[in-house]
Amino acid sequence: MSSPTHPSYPAENVCPPEDLPDDLFRILAPDGTLVGQTSLADPEIADLHRTMVRQRLIDNRMLQLQRQGRIGFYGACTGQEGAVFGAAAALRPTDWVVPALREGGILLYRGLSLAVFFDQLLGNASDITQGRQMPCHPPGHDFHYITMSSVIANQIPQATGLALAGQRRKDGRVTMCFMGDGATSEGDFHTGLNVASVQQLPMVFLCQNNQWSISVPVGLQTAASTLAVKAKGYGMPGRRVDGNDLLAVHQAASEAADLARSGGGPSFVECLTYRVGPHTTSDDPTRYRDEGVTERWKGLDPIVRTGLYLEARGLWSEAHAEALRVETDQQIRATWAEVENTPPPPLRSIFEDVFAQITPQLEEQHASLERRALKGPFRGH
Repeated sequence: MSSPTHPSYPAENVCPPEDLPDDLFRILAPDGTLVGQTSLADPEIADLHRTMVRQRLIDNRMLQLQRQGRIGFYGACTGQEGAVFGAAAALRPTDWVVPALREGGILLYRGLSLAVFFDQLLGNASDITQGRQMPCHPPGHDFHYITMSSVIANQIPQATGLALAGQRRKDGRVTMCFMGDGATSEGDFHTGLNVASVQQLPMVFLCQNNQWSISVPVGLQTAASTLAVKAKGYGMPGRRVDGNDLLAVHQAASEAADLARSGGGPSFVECLTYRVGPHTTSDDPTRYRDEGVTERWKGLDPIVRTGLYLEARGLWSEAHAEALRVETDQQIRATWAEVENTPPPPLRSIFEDVFAQITPQLEEQHASLERRALKGPFRGH
């Protein structure tokens, strides 16, 4: 396979985009049959399946709205729901989640309202961040979720500091730091994992290896045979799991969280999956990758897999799927209609939250901006 950007892949000892290997830790096979033991009861699996389906429906609708010009930017987790929610379900509500890019659904899973989620996408006057963040970067401190920043890997040392604070407070919390495969090529990866291991911090480093860091394949980022083996260099356990297997991700993340909570230090979990869509709505993956590989990975959809398992147990059917689709669609439409007409933040908000009291200099700048706004749109010279 070749691409316009990268003429050829390196030798076979590195990681090109690959089909799902047979040697991964797995509990649920692609055909929906159990091949291992899970700690989740069937009703819990059904709840998580509904969560994944709901997130897929929300993501699909947001992609449509972005293409219509009604929001500016979106990054979906399509095809990676098993890794996102399998890991999230392994945590306690008070454990910290430090996301990378595709974990915004964890906030909804933890209880954030859809209206607040949509307000942030629009950056309107009801947005907690008052339009200061990129769309698709919802805040969630009340849900023990740190706002993502989009800068690759900078969340890793931040998560390490958060875990260090928790360790010193003896609060019993685990910090789960998400990252993509591209983050493992950054210096912040070394800094974060090294400090976490030396300090034996209560952390789980969870890498969603979707095999593309925007347009760069994982095989051009590392000469390691897997990303999980990198954990050895930091003296921590490393595990490679089928990232499209909700049950396997949950089991691996649960064991890593239990180890961290008991004082056993950090672990690294590599969830091998695939980014079946574009990196974000600003990306066109057909320009740099073989979409034949993408089509094969679509056949390994984590939602289809859990659906087949639940169907065999009489807990899921086409009727269930249709009912959830209608319910979610109605909720999305009603909530969007409610928030879309909310006005933008007032100009004054630009100068707020800088100091406890707005300074005279900022007041002067605010007055100047208000006068300029009254003249109409700025058109340059």
